[in-house]
Amino acid sequence: MYDNKETQISLNLNNTAKKGKNLMKFVDDYVLVDIETTGLSPTKDEIIEIGAIKVQNNKIIETYNELININRKLPSFITKLTGITDDMIKNGRMPTLVLKEFVDFTQNNIIIGHNVNFDLGFLINKCRKYLNYNLDNDYIDTMFLARRLVPDSINYKLGTLAKYFNVSYEGAHRGLKDVQITFEVYNNLRKI
Repeated sequence: MYDNKETQISLNLNNTAKKGKNLMKFVDDYVLVDIETTGLSPTKDEIIEIGAIKVQNNKIIETYNELININRKLPSFITKLTGITDDMIKNGRMPTLVLKEFVDFTQNNIIIGHNVNFDLGFLINKCRKYLNYNLDNDYIDTMFLARRLVPDSINYKLGTLAKYFNVSYEGAHRGLKDVQITFEVYNNLRKI
């Protein structure tokens, strides 16, 4: 499935990284993404999990979820938040391979996420570091959409919006589960 990732990545090499455009609209073809990390700094911390869902005609057609072996122990608060353990990431795959697969999975699709600038900060930094690749996909942030469309929400955290739209939040703080929740929130925002 990922046989041509080397070719695709080499087509988008760029010494000067640029970020895609922030779009404020609803689309039918996109890739939802969520990552779990060792902390908040895209330069000092690492990605430990990438979860993604590919959507065409507003229907899920494919999923991607991988743990990443970072060759160091996880902070205890990350294990408590995510449930991801040192043993789990020991069995994960190397960052270069996972990021190449993610880039191939995403291709030129619009990326959607909740507070997606956090995820993109890490993904852009790590794609540059491990692949010499500029991830410059346009993106949509469901948090920004919710701020405009749900002005009466007490806050715009994913859990709050899930509750607002009666979407299950069980199993949150894992990559694939968070993108499934975001998919449901995005579709509820679309109905407003």
